[in-house]
Amino acid sequence: MERTPLIEVNNLSFRYPDGQQALVDVNLVVYEGERVALVGPNGAGKSTLILHLNGIFASQDGHVRVAGLPVAGEHVKKVRALVGLVFQDPDDQLFSPTVFDDVAYGPLYMGLPEDEVRRRVERALAAVGMQGYGDRVPHRLSAGEKKRVALATVLAMEPSVLVLDEPTAGLDPRGRRMLIRLLDSMPQTMIVSTHDLLMVRDLFPRMVILDRGRVVADGPSADLLRDRALLETHGLELP
Repeated sequence: MERTPLIEVNNLSFRYPDGQQALVDVNLVVYEGERVALVGPNGAGKSTLILHLNGIFASQDGHVRVAGLPVAGEHVKKVRALVGLVFQDPDDQLFSPTVFDDVAYGPLYMGLPEDEVRRRVERALAAVGMQGYGDRVPHRLSAGEKKRVALATVLAMEPSVLVLDEPTAGLDPRGRRMLIRLLDSMPQTMIVSTHDLLMVRDLFPRMVILDRGRVVADGPSADLLRDRALLETHGLELP
């Protein structure tokens, strides 16, 4: 049976106002249930690409579709409910006086009734192991706790796709292990931008390598991670 794409990126190019060419003719299709890792050196275009997936960046050339909807105009609000983006730095995502308020923000933005908002907050915090933290002040949490609360803010929207930018960055080994176990338990389609190739090996069956704004390889992670010449050429190294 033919699968229906959940994410479609077609001939996407993007240039920053200073003239930097960040993406060049990128094509990517992600199907429901896939776990895909975007890897590459700093400046490869990974973060720029994922910021197109829920409309934070608007397409200049080419187009992006989510569940058949163009990521543009009147569709952006619906797309943002479908695609949950977790930033690399949780402080960019946590800005409210309490954890509860941060996690409730998305459902409130969706116009959901108060009882449904509360249900979603409780469910999202439970999913990330942060029950009982609703009254806590976000900026006083540990780095790992902040990462989990940032993920809860996205889960409260009940998205179809989780998109994470460098989720293990800045975590100590214990925090990293806890987050990886948490991600492994998530049922959503998942796209992650990361330098953590060990996490890719363990959690993401498909790997896409970007370099200088272009997709240079796309295939099974196990195969690409064995190709040391390929990794070295594009600034990557498996520990």
